[in-house]
Amino acid sequence: MCGNGPEVEVDSSVESDSAYSGDMLSYATSISSSVKHYRNEYGRRFHAYKDGSYNFPNDEKEQDRLDMVHHLNTLALGGKLHLCPLPRPPQRVLDIGTGIWAIEAGDTWPSATIIGNDLSPIQPEWLPPNVTFEVDDVEAEWPDRPKFDFIHSRYMAGSLGDWPQLMSRCFENLEPGGWVEFQDYEYRYYSDDGSLPEDSQLIKMSELMIEGCSKIGRNVSPGPSLLQWVKDAGFVNVDHRVVKLPMGAWPKDPVLKQMGSFNMVQTVEGLEAYDLAIFTRILGWTKEEVDVFNAKVRKELAKKGVHALINFWIVWGQKPEVS
Repeated sequence: MCGNGPEVEVDSSVESDSAYSGDMLSYATSISSSVKHYRNEYGRRFHAYKDGSYNFPNDEKEQDRLDMVHHLNTLALGGKLHLCPLPRPPQRVLDIGTGIWAIEAGDTWPSATIIGNDLSPIQPEWLPPNVTFEVDDVEAEWPDRPKFDFIHSRYMAGSLGDWPQLMSRCFENLEPGGWVEFQDYEYRYYSDDGSLPEDSQLIKMSELMIEGCSKIGRNVSPGPSLLQWVKDAGFVNVDHRVVKLPMGAWPKDPVLKQMGSFNMVQTVEGLEAYDLAIFTRILGWTKEEVDVFNAKVRKELAKKGVHALINFWIVWGQKPEVS
């Protein structure tokens, strides 16, 4: 699916810059030693808790990349933590697939209790006093505890087997009038101007990732489905925004240029994180075949004149007030 927004204008000065390509290249398990017995494959570290549920690394290299993705996504939201119209600062917040967002939420809403949920105990030790992290599979049974007034989920692509179930559990665990917001990707690359060819290695990578994840019941491109899932779960006042994220510093607009630079770097540095486990575990590739393929993708990304885009979906809704 191509974006419906205005075409992203190209910065002609970047197109003629020869340096461009080089520059751009049991619930709530306690955070204890039992969940730190990581699995190592081909020099990358994967989480041990619910082994195989999440087929992407959790090592420091990947944490650094995810920090960059957080900044990219924050830029996509105009510097905001959320787009849903919260009527007042929330007091109980759940962050699903947690990271920097929960920490920034804790600083932004000091009176709130922020709970971050993830499969790996990789969060920093120094946290705002109102932020706690728990290690668990969000697809397991949720505990009986006080309800939340805001639930946030970002970048869970490829991680879940049952998205509608997650939507229903969010609905059940919100206070009446509470809000939920999902932010995720439509994992299909395209260009507004036809500069990304149909035989692009970037497109091939996304198609292979969709194929591999579908074989294990994981949706790596949930963005376009979020809107209907949220509606089907019973939420009202549902709305959404689709943001075009450029790949590279080619846009003329300075904010889009910054977003594109972040996106290019995190993609180049994250190729192995994206596809290593899926291609070797699921599609039967060798590590050498993955390395050769990723080298082709990097070579393509370094080309000038290619104006690739990917869509970032933000969908929000409200649990009905008690009548």
